Amino acid sequence: MGSLKTAKRTQVICIILLVGIIISLNTNGVESRKARNSDWFEYSAISCRAHSASLEEFGGVGDGTTSNTKAFKAAIDHLSRFQSEGGSQLFVPPGKWLTGSFNLTSHFTLFLHKDAVLLASQDEKEWPVIEPLPSYGRGRDTEGGRYSSLIFGTNLTDVVITGDNGTIDGQGEPWWRKFRAGELKYTRPYLIEIMHSQNIQISNLTLINSPSWNVHPVYSSSVIVQGITILAPVTSPNTDGINPDSCTNTRIEDCYIVSGDDCVAVKSGWDQYGIAYGMPTKQLIIRRLTCISPFSAVIALGSEMSGGIQDVRAEDITAIDSESGVRIKTAVGRGGFVKDIYVRRMTMKTMKWAFWITGSYGSHPDNNYDPHALPEIQNINYRDMVAENVTMAARLEGIAGDPFTGICISNVTIELTNKPKKLQWNCTDITGISSGVTPKPCELLPDHEPAQTTECNFPDNRLPVENMGVQMCSYKANYL
Repeated sequence: MGSLKTAKRTQVICIILLVGIIISLNTNGVESRKARNSDWFEYSAISCRAHSASLEEFGGVGDGTTSNTKAFKAAIDHLSRFQSEGGSQLFVPPGKWLTGSFNLTSHFTLFLHKDAVLLASQDEKEWPVIEPLPSYGRGRDTEGGRYSSLIFGTNLTDVVITGDNGTIDGQGEPWWRKFRAGELKYTRPYLIEIMHSQNIQISNLTLINSPSWNVHPVYSSSVIVQGITILAPVTSPNTDGINPDSCTNTRIEDCYIVSGDDCVAVKSGWDQYGIAYGMPTKQLIIRRLTCISPFSAVIALGSEMSGGIQDVRAEDITAIDSESGVRIKTAVGRGGFVKDIYVRRMTMKTMKWAFWITGSYGSHPDNNYDPHALPEIQNINYRDMVAENVTMAARLEGIAGDPFTGICISNVTIELTNKPKKLQWNCTDITGISSGVTPKPCELLPDHEPAQTTECNFPDNRLPVENMGVQMCSYKANYL
């Protein structure tokens, strides 16, 4: 047991060192590379813009110490006048741009040069406090309000946040320290949060050291998150990668995430507040995702799922040194539903569990939740997966009197670690079938047709978000 703990600590230290090296490579180059007087950029986006400006034109100073919060506000206020005149884009040139929270506008593109780093201010005065999300009823860290995200927008249409792999550095260490010490006045900020909006693209950026969640689209539709690298120490608290929350038609693809929490966490509100708000997350695509999360999940559904989660399609996923591959987490009092979930072509290496479903996860926002509000978990499909160095194949634990139904697992091969758990499938209060699965599943997942492999479902129709096209846009940057 001691040698296993030592090996695990060594593994975690190696991951932390690797993340540090990657972060250093993404930020230190800013000062060493001098930009030319002008550069011509081409990038793909859902919309191109007729008007452009640079942050430097509004007094921005990229020295890493001067606050640029007012410069961002002035630039975006100015560019917002072009919403009905072909839209606008704001260029962030090479440099280290210290800033607090700022708000976006519609028909707008924020573009970060490859040598641009947005540095999140550590001065709490630069983070406005806003109301808690109505589907949560309170902040996630504390009761009451929450700090506005670094990049924030609400009631927007046609917004692009992109770059040539520029960097957004949340400088999260002070926030993590205050969280652990119980010293937070309000819930920590996220790096990017877009609310009540539609036609959103977040792409080709590197996000590091977020105070909490990294990317949080909420109450929104037609959202693309593409080509994002997210890096955080694997021991950092609640640094979820991408959290679609009460969203319809979202596409997450070609992302690389190292996280202290779930790499992708699908949500829709918390207990009675989520039930009352009643906005599910549905029609979600996750594909070509690579994740490292030693203490959490690659893809999590819940635990805040009280508005419902439906029609999630995940494929071509790579999980490395993570606690669980796919995790559904809920509890008595959540209500809502998680149904029509489809996952295929997943490769897992060094996992605690390949699959984990639990009906006893998480806390409640307050004592006013309904103990009779039971979640509905139905039609869960996993197929065409390979896993190696796994401690335990699955924990599938429903709720007594509220079984989780329609679970299907097919064509899955799980190779175990040298010291696996004696019980490989722990199944309670579930029903379903299996086909072509090794090691042999529990009796509650009987082999459908032992003589041949029967595939679990995966839809072949296209979702509307797959029809969101992009075009090549250009921008000529003239440096001051």
